Amino acid sequence: MQLFPEGKTYDFMARRGALAWLSVFMVLGSIGLMFVPGPKLGTDFKGGTELELAFKSKVGDVQIRDAVSASGFSQPQVIQVTDENNPYRFLIRVQEVSTFPDELKRKVQDVVCFGDNLPADRCPEAKQAKEVKFSPGGEKITVRFSEEPDLEKVRTDMLALSLALREGDAGVTMQNARDNRVEILIKSKGDQLLDGLRQQLGDNVVPVSPLRVEWVGPKAGAQLRDSALKSLAISLVFVMLYIAFRFDLRFSPGAVLALMHDAIVTVGVLTLMQRELNLATVAAILTIVGYSVNDTVVVYDRVRENLGKLRGSTFTTIINRSLSEMLNRTMVTSMTTILSLLMFFLWGTGALKDFSLTLIIGIGLGTYSSIYVALPLTDYLDRKFFAKVAANKTARTGPMKKKASAVV
Repeated sequence: MQLFPEGKTYDFMARRGALAWLSVFMVLGSIGLMFVPGPKLGTDFKGGTELELAFKSKVGDVQIRDAVSASGFSQPQVIQVTDENNPYRFLIRVQEVSTFPDELKRKVQDVVCFGDNLPADRCPEAKQAKEVKFSPGGEKITVRFSEEPDLEKVRTDMLALSLALREGDAGVTMQNARDNRVEILIKSKGDQLLDGLRQQLGDNVVPVSPLRVEWVGPKAGAQLRDSALKSLAISLVFVMLYIAFRFDLRFSPGAVLALMHDAIVTVGVLTLMQRELNLATVAAILTIVGYSVNDTVVVYDRVRENLGKLRGSTFTTIINRSLSEMLNRTMVTSMTTILSLLMFFLWGTGALKDFSLTLIIGIGLGTYSSIYVALPLTDYLDRKFFAKVAANKTARTGPMKKKASAVV
C-alpha cells in the first residue's frame, strides 16, 4: 500500500521548533496531571479488595455504591462490565483488605496463651498454645495447643475480639486431633462485602458467590508500584546503551527522550481520561517502549545509510530525506497495529480493554515522537557538538578526514 508518492521529500524539520514546544507542553502537562487530579491507581498499586459480581436482577451502580457504603466500606468504586450473557455484571473495589494488624495478632496470642511470662492462673501449661500462625490473606489462624482444646471456648474468645468467623461450626475446626491443631477461619473482606450486599439489596438480587475475588495488601501494592517504575527506568538505560552501540552516541539521547516522552504523555492522557493505572497498564507501556524504539531504530538506520549516500548534504537534509523515505512504512505499520487494537478496545472487557487503549495512545505518540522528538534532538546535538568536533579534526588532519567523519 502506497500512501505517499515515491521520491518526494517532505520538510519535516521546518516545523521542529513549534512541535518541540508542543512536546514540552504535553510532557509538563502530563506531569501536572499526576498531581492534580492525580492518577487513578488500581488495586494492584493501591491495595484493596476487588469483586466481580453478576447480579440476578436489575440494579444500578449508584444503588450498589450506596449498599457497599452502608455495609461499612469506604470509598467504593463500582464499574459496570459489558457482558451480553450477564447484563447486570459489575466490578466493585474497596480499599479494605483482609489483614492481621500487629495489635490484633498480639491479642489473639494472648487469648490462646501463646508466648513467654504467661499468668499461671489464666494460662496453665495444659491450656497453652505451642504455635500460632496467621495467613497472609487474613483469612485463617492456625493454633497448635498443648492438649485438646475446647473449641467452643476458642470460638467465644475469637468472637470477643470482634473477628468475623465463618458461620456455624466452620469457623473453628479441629484440623489435626493428634497435634491438637485448630483452624480458625475468618470471613474475608470479600465475604463481608457480599454479606453486606445481601442485607442491603436482598438474596433475590445478590448472587450466591462472586465471579472473581482479588485482593492486594498495601505493602504489596507499594512494592508492585516501585517495581514498575524500576522496570521502566532500567529499560530506558538499556535502550540508550543499545542505540549508542548500534549507531552513534549522538543518536542515544534522542531515542531515550522520545521513549520518556511516550511513557509520560501516555500516563498523562490516561490520567486525564481518569482511566485506571494497573499492572496491565505498565505492561502496555513497556510494550510501547519496545514498539517505539523499533520504529526509531528503523528511521535511524535509514539516516545512517543516507549519511554515506548523500555526502556533502546537511544533516537536516539527510533527516528529511530519510523520514520521507520511511514515512509510508511508518504510517502503514502504525495504522495496521492501531486498527487491530481498536477491535480489542471496542469489544474487549476488563484488563484487555485498558491494555489496548494504552497501546493505541502509545503507538500514536511513538509515531509522532520518532519524527518530532528523536530526530530533532539528534540534529541539534549534531549541530551543537558533533559538527564542532568534526571541524576540529578536519583542521588538525586535513580535508581527507572530513569525508570519513560523515559516515556513522
